[in-house]
Amino acid sequence: MKFGMNLLLWTGELNDSILPVLESLKDMGYDGVELPLFNLGLDYAAWGRRLDDLGLDRTAVTVRGTEDNPISPDAAVRALGVEHNKRALDCCQAAGATALVGPYHSALGYFTGQGPTGDEWKWGIESMQQVAEHAGQVGVTMGLETLNRFECYLLNTHADTARFVREVGHPNCRAMYDTFHANIEEKCIPDAIRACADVLCHVHISENDRSTPGSGNVRWAENFDTLHEVGYDGWFMIEAFGLALPELAAATKIWRRMFQTEEQLSRDGLAFMKSEVAKRR
Repeated sequence: MKFGMNLLLWTGELNDSILPVLESLKDMGYDGVELPLFNLGLDYAAWGRRLDDLGLDRTAVTVRGTEDNPISPDAAVRALGVEHNKRALDCCQAAGATALVGPYHSALGYFTGQGPTGDEWKWGIESMQQVAEHAGQVGVTMGLETLNRFECYLLNTHADTARFVREVGHPNCRAMYDTFHANIEEKCIPDAIRACADVLCHVHISENDRSTPGSGNVRWAENFDTLHEVGYDGWFMIEAFGLALPELAAATKIWRRMFQTEEQLSRDGLAFMKSEVAKRR
């Protein structure tokens, strides 16, 4: 079991201002961090060396948009999505990130007014098969993310994501579980986790209002009980958002402050995760 913190609480792009945050997270007792991979042109090998020096392991997160949508009806747009996902995997390899998670299966925040068509599902599978092949070559695990219906329309339940992953059919293409999205979309939390347990590689710990885990209405006992039941032993990665970055606040629809300070959220969130895991040992 490893405990991590997603750096999107502070920044959408790695830069020197994040170094004191990284040192603080290490001092708190975090095992690692989740790196934002939106700018694919940074020197991620250098960041990998810095993180090694700090003793922090790492995963990474990325997204796709309308211009590089892997399920677009335009073959050129789909090809760009595949290319950018492969480049993100290369960045992971350079940084020493073991997993690339996120909703890079389709365009974030784009809607057609209906659910996914048969063609869109097929295009998504074909796109991810190409990306998964590259993931195998660079030694990175893909963790595809289920999103709620207000953020995407391809994969809204963890059962859907598990089915998608099984159809991709590559050992480096797996699913991640997210407590925030599950809290919105799933009728039964234990059933949602069991539905994806065989392909599960990563977990985002996120409160219903994106604030400090354990302070809101997520059904935490059901989540931790079932993750323990299925034998999950990977990352518990806090994903929280604040007002530090206007572009992220707009994307995540955060209009008011949900916590005291980023340090408070990080410290209390880590204590909460460790306490919940310890109860079930």
